[in-house]
Amino acid sequence: MPEPTLILELLLLGCGTGFLAGLLGIGGGMLLVPFMTWILSQRGVDAALAVKMAIATSMATILFTSISSVRAHHKRGAVRWELVRGLAPGIVIGGLLAGAGAFAVLKGSTLALVFGVFVAFSATQMLLNRKPKPTRQVPGPAGRVAAGGVIGFVSGLVGAGGGFISVPFMTWCNVAIHNAVATSAALGFPIALANVAGYVIGGWQLANPVPASFGYLWLPGLAIVALTSVLFAPVGARTAHAMNVGQLKRAFALLLYALAAYMLYKGVATR
Repeated sequence: MPEPTLILELLLLGCGTGFLAGLLGIGGGMLLVPFMTWILSQRGVDAALAVKMAIATSMATILFTSISSVRAHHKRGAVRWELVRGLAPGIVIGGLLAGAGAFAVLKGSTLALVFGVFVAFSATQMLLNRKPKPTRQVPGPAGRVAAGGVIGFVSGLVGAGGGFISVPFMTWCNVAIHNAVATSAALGFPIALANVAGYVIGGWQLANPVPASFGYLWLPGLAIVALTSVLFAPVGARTAHAMNVGQLKRAFALLLYALAAYMLYKGVATR
C-alpha cells in the first residue's frame, strides 16, 4: 500500500494534468513526466531509471484517457477513421521499436534531454500559437505507414500521445484542424498500446526493479493518475468555455519552459 503522502501527491498530479489537458487541449505527459520523475527520485529511485519509468507510466495513462476523448469526438463525427487505419500500422511498428528497442538501450539521461527539448518546443508553439498552413494532400498507403512509424517512434521516446506530431502533419496535409485533433485523439490508443507493450518487454529484465512496477511501468502512479485525470479532463473542458484560454496558454507555456529546464538539468546531471 503506498504511503499517504505519495497517494496525495499522485492524486494532485492526476487532477492537475487531467484538468489542464481538458482546459488547454494538451497532452498530460508534459506535466506528468517531470513531476513523476521528481516523485520517484525523492523516494530513492535512481534518477536515470526514474526518467524512464515516468515516461513509460505517462504513456500508459493515455490508454485510459484516450478512450473517453475518442468517444466524444466520434459522436461529433470528427474522426477520420480512414486516416486512423492508414497510420495505425506504422504507429504500432514505430511504437514497438521505440518501447522495446531504443527506449531500453538509450540512457535515462539522454531521454531526459530529448524530453526537455520536446517540451521547450511545445511551449514555444503554444506561446506563438502558430498553426501550420495546409499545403498538400495526405500521402498514399506507403507514406501513411511511414508517417505513422515516425509518430509512434518519437512518441515512445517522450511518453506523449503523438498529437504534437500528428496534428501538424495532418493539417499540413490539408486535413481540417478539428478533424486533425479528433483523429489524433483516436491515434492515441494504438500509440499507447504499442509503446506500453514495448516498455514492458524492454524493462522485463531490470536488474533492480522498483517495487510495484511492471517492466518500466510504475503501477501505483498509473492507477491513481489515470483515474483522477479521466475524471478531471471533462471539468477542464467545461471551464475552457468560461475563461480567456489564450492568456492561460501563455502563462502555461512559461511553466513548461521551467519543466523543460528541470528535465534538461536532470539529463546533464545524470550523464
